Amino acid sequence: MREIVLDTETTGLKHEDGDKIIEIGCVELQNRLPTGREFHRYLDPERDIPEASQEIHGIDEEFVKGKPIFNYIADELLEFLGDAVLVIHNAPFDLGFLNAELEACAKPRLSPERVCDSLVLAQEKYRAERVSLDALCRRYGIDLSQRKQHGALLDARLLAKVYLELIGGRQKRIGLVDEKPQAYINQNVLMPRKSATTRAPLHVITLSESESAAHVALLNKIDKNKKSN
Repeated sequence: MREIVLDTETTGLKHEDGDKIIEIGCVELQNRLPTGREFHRYLDPERDIPEASQEIHGIDEEFVKGKPIFNYIADELLEFLGDAVLVIHNAPFDLGFLNAELEACAKPRLSPERVCDSLVLAQEKYRAERVSLDALCRRYGIDLSQRKQHGALLDARLLAKVYLELIGGRQKRIGLVDEKPQAYINQNVLMPRKSATTRAPLHVITLSESESAAHVALLNKIDKNKKSN
């Protein structure tokens, strides 16, 4: 199973009003384990970035000036995403921006059916409690010391760790690095792999002569009933 944990930063809250994506961060998971592969781009929105938005992510117009526009990285992004499940916190927001950008450059839209909204998962698990990314990181003891402001790649890395906790718990010492899986997945829960050497020997049951004769007689009786009907 391949999944992509994805986050964006934008110039504002409404793509309908012309707001644009200015940063995309993606983290790849394979069989619910991080592979170390990431996709990260800053983008020139070709418009102003309001101060209110800059206070959230710290990205100003001078920083993104000269960065590629979305159209130039669209194919690269779609290739990285492939047909993977997309894990997004508050998915309608990011998906709305991504699809608006994709539509503007005549690229295929991303289907909501391929999206897992981690915000919904958290709301179902922790009803009536705060389920922001910060709150979930604190709940699971995930280090937030580097998160002075929002950042697409940083938040995607944090969300990958949160997501693994939401679906059943992370392995000890798990990190966003390439490592060999030490577990297999069974119904969204990380389960320890059983060694073949620890399995109990098979116990073979055999029929006695009388039990075998009774079984044959029953089969003959069933066969005769079928023929008479």
